[in-house]
Amino acid sequence: MRVIFMGTPDFSVPVLEALVDAGHEIAAVYCQPPRPAGRGKKDRPTPVHARAEALGLEVRHPVSLRGAEEQAAFAALGADVAVVVAYGLILPQPVLDAPRHGCLNIHASLLPRWRGAAPIHRAIMAGDAETGVCIMQMEAGLDTGPVLLRKAVQIGDEETTGALHDRLSALGAAAIIEALARLDALTPEVQPEEGVTYAAKIDKAEAAIDWTRPAAEVSRQVRGLAPFPGAWTLVGGERIKLLGAWVEPGGGTPGEALDDALLIACGDGAVRITRAQRAGKGAQEAEVFLRGFPVPRGTMLGEA
Repeated sequence: MRVIFMGTPDFSVPVLEALVDAGHEIAAVYCQPPRPAGRGKKDRPTPVHARAEALGLEVRHPVSLRGAEEQAAFAALGADVAVVVAYGLILPQPVLDAPRHGCLNIHASLLPRWRGAAPIHRAIMAGDAETGVCIMQMEAGLDTGPVLLRKAVQIGDEETTGALHDRLSALGAAAIIEALARLDALTPEVQPEEGVTYAAKIDKAEAAIDWTRPAAEVSRQVRGLAPFPGAWTLVGGERIKLLGAWVEPGGGTPGEALDDALLIACGDGAVRITRAQRAGKGAQEAEVFLRGFPVPRGTMLGEA
């Protein structure tokens, strides 16, 4: 098929690669414009932009698709279908209607649960047992279109957003190849009104750990915000990101280190921190982290 690909971050790259490997003709790749990044604040192309150029594909990065000129340029590509995954721009109706089979979105949840911006984070933070990907026919509403194909996976007890992100990216790539191969045979399934939830964008204010909460909730917060933006707590006045955790038996004053290996008391139970990061340094497994930054038993976390 002649495909327009629309995506921006790392999550989208395996999908683009899968479309190319499957032999689909990529008419053009749309992504977000390069933005200032790094110490020099030089414009840096997005992951999709960089990969598309390496593959020799035409890259377009309009600031908006609302203008008639951009919409005409999109329609002129004569695509059979547009594949959209974490693109980052609203698609106006003329764009949605331009490809022969419309625009198909790869969404990283089991719709209608977790429509919106941060479905992977929210699924882990809410304690969901499973999630997945949906291939959805796009319409004007936010992730409201009929679902053509869905694939479910279990969420691991110790899984982070980063690890689940990578699994769902690969799953989405496989699912869109299957969907395109079976497109004429797939029956669109209208999303039910029951069970709709919204995955609001992660606010950095959610990252501070409240140790008075139950251990299960703290563990989900740590894993759900890893690797970005990273849940954090104060240790000896220094802000430390916590990037891995699981629940263990234990009790004490909330925020108290119960041993020398980052077992921390919560409002109910305790969590074992398995990965941590100091400001300006790389993330480390707990054993390595503690060699350079001991947190002895009795230390109170969360206190300035």
